Amino acid sequence: VQLVESGGGLVQAGGSLRLSCAASGRTFSSYVMGWFRQAPGKERAFVAAASWSGSRLYYTDSVKGRFTISRDNAKNTVYLQMNSLKPEDTAVYYCAARERFTTATPDYPSYYDYWGQGTQVTVAS
Repeated sequence: VQLVESGGGLVQAGGSLRLSCAASGRTFSSYVMGWFRQAPGKERAFVAAASWSGSRLYYTDSVKGRFTISRDNAKNTVYLQMNSLKPEDTAVYYCAARERFTTATPDYPSYYDYWGQGTQVTVAS
């Protein structure tokens, strides 16, 4: 499985960006998909995740009400719409995928089997 993120960039505080993650693999619709971010000097942190159908969505508290994760299984793509961006959202954002079903909450890095290369998001104050 290969994951390729796009959509990062430089934006002013209060602005919006939409990240995309295109996945290879014939069984994308069965994957749990997640987004993580890593700021300089910090550990990789959970941002959002979506179940295989998109019916279950998970968010870290700091992005609730501002970020939205969605997926289009026909396009093998997961999105992260980011609104009302803040300077503290600045980080490299990574897409992640898990193939095998589990009942665990998908909010930690070792939950996932595959990772993208990351895309930089910089929010200027």
